This record gives sequence, C-alpha cells and structure tokens, in this order.
Amino acid sequence: MFNPTIARITLRALLGRKRVFLLALPAVVLLLLTVALKAAHGTSTSWPAEVLGRVGFSALLPLTALIVGTSVLGAEIDDSSILHLLATPVPRKSIILTKAVVATGVTLAFAAVPEFVAGVIAIGKAGSFAVGLGVGAVLGSAVYTAVFLLISTITRHPVAFALAYVAVWEGLVTNLVPGAKYLSAEQYSLGLANSIAKNDALNSHLTATTALILAVIASIAALTLASNRLRSYTLTGDA
Repeated sequence: MFNPTIARITLRALLGRKRVFLLALPAVVLLLLTVALKAAHGTSTSWPAEVLGRVGFSALLPLTALIVGTSVLGAEIDDSSILHLLATPVPRKSIILTKAVVATGVTLAFAAVPEFVAGVIAIGKAGSFAVGLGVGAVLGSAVYTAVFLLISTITRHPVAFALAYVAVWEGLVTNLVPGAKYLSAEQYSLGLANSIAKNDALNSHLTATTALILAVIASIAALTLASNRLRSYTLTGDA
C-alpha cells in the first residue's frame, strides 16, 4: 500500500527551501516562548501545562499539520498535475495512504518533537510531562493530517477551509458544545497527553482509551473518504 516513489517525490516537494522555513516558524516561536517563560518564572510549574497545552495543541500542531496536510495533495489538485499521477496504475488508496504517512511524519518532526523539547525545557527534565506532550502531539499529527488531506480532495481552496475548521470547529465549537469534544482532534491529543503527563491544567476532557479509539476511527474515516473522493476525481476531472 505504501509507495516509496510517491513518498520520495512528495517529501522532496514538501521540504523545499522556502517551505521548510514556513514549517519551522511555529516551532521556533513555541521554543522561544518557552525559554522566555522559563527565564522569567524560574522553577515555577504553574505555567507549562497551560501554555504548552494551549499554544502547542491549539496553534503549533494544527497550523503545522495544516501547512503540510494541504500541501501534499492540494497543490497537485489545484494545478491539475494530479492527473499525471492518477493516470498511473497506482491504487488511489495507496496514493492517499502514502501522502498521509509522509504528511504525518513531517508534521511529527516539526510539531511533536518541538512540543516534547519545549516540555523538557519547561520542566527541566525529560519526564512524564514532556513525554505526554510529545506522544499526544504524535496522535494529533496523524488525525489532523488525515482531516486536511480529506479537505484537499473536497475543495480547490483547502487552506481556507482548513483554517476555518481549526478556528471555528476546534477553537470555538468544541469549547462551547460539550458533545463536540468527541469529534475534536485537539481533544484526542490532549486526552492521550494528559493520561501520561497527569496534569489537569492540560484541559483534557477525554480518557486515553476514548481518545485513541476515536482518533483511529476519525483517521480511517477521513482517509477512506479521501480515497473515494480521489477515485471520483479521475472520472469527473473535478476536485
């Protein structure tokens, strides 16, 4: 199912010089903020969970996944170069799976790893807090990229719709409507992170088991729908 050739081409296109700087910017901001707060508050442990949970999981992770997830497929659909790939005998689900694996890996490198490092800096050691942040961000990387891949197959303006999803659904609806937490990539991430970090300030509303099950279901559903959409694209030529 995983196609190494498509993976190499996607990774090469994704990690162009200008795009790398764009991907690294949110992580650099988070790390600089963490260093500044650590210098200002010293050994205080009251701020790390709130700041790294809010900034890391509400901003760094979704924005990085948005840049990556909408780029691995959206640009190809937008300029119609996807037609060359779809003309090959490669199964559509293989294309989606390969793109998802590459996108998740890159998001993990630019979001989950910095989140872990920020946790280490904030607490002063690679303990359960930092590990929880890193593991939670890994789960979020997978879910967010699957969702943004799906969005890329639905519209020719994936960035705008992905931003609306992050701002309206993740940022607003899930905080106002109690039941929406079961459909929140951010809550999946925080649920797993808190199960390891054991810190209520992370503002998690799901248990680790619930978060993992729902995250798997959401990811599979998004990738399946994306594969079906890509299959229909070959017949209609319309994204």
